[in-house]
Amino acid sequence: MLVKTKAIVISSLKYHEKSLIVKCFTQSDGLKSYFVQSAFSAKKSSRDFGKKIAYFQPLTLLEIEANHKNKGTLEHFKEIKLAHAYQTINTDIIKSTIVIFLSEILHHSIQEEEKNENLFLFLESALLWLDNHSETSNFHLILMLEATKFLGFYPDISEIQDKHFEMKEGFFTPFLGTSCLSVHETHLFKKLIDLKFDSDQKVFVGIERQILLKILLDYYSFHLDGFRKPKSLDVLKDVFA
Repeated sequence: MLVKTKAIVISSLKYHEKSLIVKCFTQSDGLKSYFVQSAFSAKKSSRDFGKKIAYFQPLTLLEIEANHKNKGTLEHFKEIKLAHAYQTINTDIIKSTIVIFLSEILHHSIQEEEKNENLFLFLESALLWLDNHSETSNFHLILMLEATKFLGFYPDISEIQDKHFEMKEGFFTPFLGTSCLSVHETHLFKKLIDLKFDSDQKVFVGIERQILLKILLDYYSFHLDGFRKPKSLDVLKDVFA
């Protein structure tokens, strides 16, 4: 079936010497993997995307036309173009590091080949915000927490006044259990819950961001089977050190 849709590049893997396997989160069909033949070839043809290799960088926003056979095999692009040409993400070291880190997070979080348009629209609007703003210290933290709304494990905040956050069950409690955050960690987590992209980015100092990042990674690990911490984690820590 020929499909026209927006797509967000989640990852690209070199296959043999000249080809790519590109994983995209599409607005129309959720997660899809595409085979791009001769992606690194200098030859030019109507089906050669080599000259557009930059289109397959992490979290690039694309408009694609593709043949979706929906048989669990690799799909193929017919046409691709940028849905939005980033102005700052690819040239700002902090933003590009954030994007690489978040692409790994999404790679290990979006596991089903099914439509999740609300998640797609959230990610698209978040990436456009990132590209157009300079104060982005907490962007990755806010996105990771907000994404859990669409992944199915956003914290239950009905008892948010309680002292501890229970990581396994995802709710606040007055009691300190084995998988609970400390009072200080819970306080930071509550502040993050209240935070929006346009909020004061100086609400946390560096060490507090490190604590919150560990909390979020642990929280994802509790709620997503097979979730792995990104390889780019240390680079992200260095950037925000």
